Amino acid sequence: MNRDIEIAQQAKLQDIGAIAAQLGIPEPQLERYGHHKAKLPLSLIHPERARQSKLILVTAISPTPAGEGKTTVSIGLSQGLQHIGKKAVVVLREPSLGPVFGIKGGAAGGGQSQVLPMEDINLHFTGDFAAIEKAHNLLAALLDNNIQSKQNNLGIDPRTVLWKRVMDMNDRALRQVIVGLGGTGNGLPRETGFDITAASEIMAILCLSENRTDLKERLGNIFLGFTYGREPVYARDLGAQGAMAALLKDAIKPNLVQALEGVPAILHGGPFANIAQGTNSVIATRMGMSLADYAVTEAGFGADLGAEKFLDIKCQSAGLAPRAAVLVATVRALKYHGGVALADLKAPNPEAVIKGLPNLEKHLENLQQFGLPVVVAINRFVQDSAEELAAIEEACARKGVKVALSDGWAKGGEGTKALAETVVELIDNTKSNFRPLYDWSLPVKAKIEAIATKIYGARDVAYSREAERDLRRIKKLELEGLPVCIAKTQKSLSDDPKQIGRPEGFTLHIRGIEIAAGAGFLVPLSGNMMRMPGLPATPAALNIDIDDEGVISGLF
Repeated sequence: MNRDIEIAQQAKLQDIGAIAAQLGIPEPQLERYGHHKAKLPLSLIHPERARQSKLILVTAISPTPAGEGKTTVSIGLSQGLQHIGKKAVVVLREPSLGPVFGIKGGAAGGGQSQVLPMEDINLHFTGDFAAIEKAHNLLAALLDNNIQSKQNNLGIDPRTVLWKRVMDMNDRALRQVIVGLGGTGNGLPRETGFDITAASEIMAILCLSENRTDLKERLGNIFLGFTYGREPVYARDLGAQGAMAALLKDAIKPNLVQALEGVPAILHGGPFANIAQGTNSVIATRMGMSLADYAVTEAGFGADLGAEKFLDIKCQSAGLAPRAAVLVATVRALKYHGGVALADLKAPNPEAVIKGLPNLEKHLENLQQFGLPVVVAINRFVQDSAEELAAIEEACARKGVKVALSDGWAKGGEGTKALAETVVELIDNTKSNFRPLYDWSLPVKAKIEAIATKIYGARDVAYSREAERDLRRIKKLELEGLPVCIAKTQKSLSDDPKQIGRPEGFTLHIRGIEIAAGAGFLVPLSGNMMRMPGLPATPAALNIDIDDEGVISGLF
């Protein structure tokens, strides 16, 4: 049995009422989903209390196939803060079924630093993804219905429709499909496709909305295409926003669960960081800050993706400001960036760690550009040698950056006390001078180029003919004032997944720019990013099973 599953199944979960009581939430305010899960009402958000809380952003170096354990460190840090007497909460995203059944697995942490009940969280949970999927596909159905209908027809040109359908599963066969076949009664045939639910603009909207009123307005602002007269069509023109918001009536509420040691955990939303903003909801983050003195949150993939979008999009949109950042690194990830093959990562190799350090240094520089105090957390593995750990510690010392070992997988909060103490000391003694990388009012190209050159390390940016056409469309729609959410490979700082380490002097290629007017950002597409992943040759689904007692195996 997988060790994470074994630990999860042996854990003694507290009733969710006891977890809520730690945060001062009375039982009547909980919307229970059994004994160990609950929805939280939006009335628990208190802006003044949130302003007093200390928000800690956990991010990482460029991810590798070996895994960095960012979620494990986030959960471990919250448990470490509890161990040193701090009132803490961890605020995370919900897992998508795509990676769960694909190659990455679940996203509930691991070992002694995971959120529970793990099986429920990784499979369906409280139904938020299903509600987002239904709201998204309702809009698609209303759109096709209007194209087909002779009454209330808006004259939508189906060749310009950008809205696809979504499903929370990896399925490459659905990337491009034709709908409306089978005769005139089945609609107008047109080419479209499916994205994974985590890539849905509805997911992004839910995670950036402040409340239900804001949610409905953002849903109405979704850009769908043009009429034959070249007039823009939005979801509000179809009158779709009310029904869509109704489908999201429970999904807008954050979910309360617990870390293995009983620390409260709030999970909400799940946009990917390589094709969307990659952070949990504004509502969940603000709620966590309203209920605890320290709110630990994470942003997907490396600091070039999730952290940049967290800081430039989410924080600017919601008026949030982290007090510190934790940059997660592992010995084996640095060896991989230093050129060691995946199969050889367990063998000690201090020289390869040193060769991989430029990737860590670049992510450090990126976070410091935002004016954030940074702690490097070395997520420790049993194979790590003293010499390899020392190489990382010495590199951080040369940069004047604090570093701490994180042993949360093996020891839980006891293994992250040093990290927690280091973070608290940094917050207490260092002022955060948080500032975004760019002003939203800059031209679109200037915003893209600021991220490309300052965060990725590119020399310049090249725009395809399609991208230039998209820029003209954005100008016509008067959407140039939106921030940019670049869709880029997570495997490299560049747009070439093979360029590991710290590539420099490259050209970032923008092949198109999508409009997410409801979410409130533009999506420049770099490289060959897929919004509907495919399954690997041996999907993780093949290892998952359930017995007659309802005990699940193979889920990790």
